[in-house]
Amino acid sequence: MELWYTEKQTPVFGITAKIKETYVTEKTDFQDLAMIETEEFGTMLVLDGMVMTTVKDEFVYHEMVAHPALNTHPNPKHVLVVGGGDGGVIREVLRHPGVEKAVLVEIDGKVIEYSKKYLPSIAGKLEDPRVEVLVNDGYMHILEHKNEYDVIMVDSTEPVGPAAPLFERGFYQGIFEALKDDGIFVAQTDNPWFKADLIQQVNRDVKEIFPIVRVYAANIPTYPSGLWTFTMGSKVHDPLAVDETSIPEMDTKYYSSRLHKAAFALPKFVEDLTK
Repeated sequence: MELWYTEKQTPVFGITAKIKETYVTEKTDFQDLAMIETEEFGTMLVLDGMVMTTVKDEFVYHEMVAHPALNTHPNPKHVLVVGGGDGGVIREVLRHPGVEKAVLVEIDGKVIEYSKKYLPSIAGKLEDPRVEVLVNDGYMHILEHKNEYDVIMVDSTEPVGPAAPLFERGFYQGIFEALKDDGIFVAQTDNPWFKADLIQQVNRDVKEIFPIVRVYAANIPTYPSGLWTFTMGSKVHDPLAVDETSIPEMDTKYYSSRLHKAAFALPKFVEDLTK
């Protein structure tokens, strides 16, 4: 008998993958969690019926959350990751030797626990001495830490359940206050095919707070539509003003110095959402 996992990405559209093995299905204190082995994408983390990461394509998302901001800030030493309990963004942050401390605040400790067990290639840097892992509410952490971080990265699920407050204007204001005077933040902001309204709303909210706002995109095949956006808010530094020759080459698979500015060149229909 064949077993398939299907994510209904909209009421009328979804993706499906053949399952080799189911490792975990559990209702945590915050969400429904599953860890499954798929034929095409390897081990897959699913939260509330949505694909969060897979071994095959995770590098795209995690690299594109971390490196554009870290290579825009001239000296990022203190970095915060909100969400991201799988550890992938932390792994990429640690590729930057100037980072002295990376704080991960994940509300659901079970995501961290199972990622360490079943996704070691992604979560393997969570034990690094430069990393502090906190099982806590990222929204509250932001509000309680003023003028502390050089870069803040919001690696959240889609705006449902415990992640819903992470897409509110008040959260972005809190991020602004938690950043130092030349700080930068970046957040995943979903896809333009099914969530155009979300991208527009986030862009409007962030523009009311940050003087520099840029949207960029990447191709992530297991995310709804495959075209994914990220929004960067910066107090001083513009990612489009970065000297590409100053970006160090790293052992990445998607991001590169050549892609840094290219990622901000959006398809016209996506660019229109940011006006």
